[in-house]
Amino acid sequence: MKKELFQEIEIPEGVEAEIRGNTAIIKGKEGESSRSFNIKNLIFEKKGDKIIIGSKKSTKSEKKLMNTAASHLKNMMEGVQKKFEYKLKICFSHFPISVNVEGDTAMIKNFLGEKVGRKVKIPEGVDVKVNKEIITIISSNKESAGQASANFETATKVGMRDRRVFQDGIFIINKAGENIWNF
Repeated sequence: MKKELFQEIEIPEGVEAEIRGNTAIIKGKEGESSRSFNIKNLIFEKKGDKIIIGSKKSTKSEKKLMNTAASHLKNMMEGVQKKFEYKLKICFSHFPISVNVEGDTAMIKNFLGEKVGRKVKIPEGVDVKVNKEIITIISSNKESAGQASANFETATKVGMRDRRVFQDGIFIINKAGENIWNF
């Protein structure tokens, strides 16, 4: 059954929003973020200090698209006000792991005693800082920060060995506001 559904996202103070077709450009004190949305039958416009997404005859799939776009817009607005921060911990038992960051790549050396280092790609717009055993990832884009931290975790994934014995690696300990581990 089709319903009239609209969702209003309020633009916070100190944040500028601009809508160009299906693209939203959000500017704030911490930077700028833009994203194109794949919304076919939805109305996507800015009125005053609100962004309106919706349709007069929306189906379940359009409702899902509307809620997804609203969540992305809220994350973008939060990111340009205060950057997202992820923390990772370097864990090793025997071979000390070292991480060097150069431009848009990071090199993980001596993981499980390997002679050849492992490369990690860092997405654009992400700052990575290594302080002894803690890696801090900061970005105004939540998806880029999460992808960078996931790249570090997957690069140090142990294969063909028992995970209960070989517990070395780089692990996320703090996600954008959530404390996962108590270190």
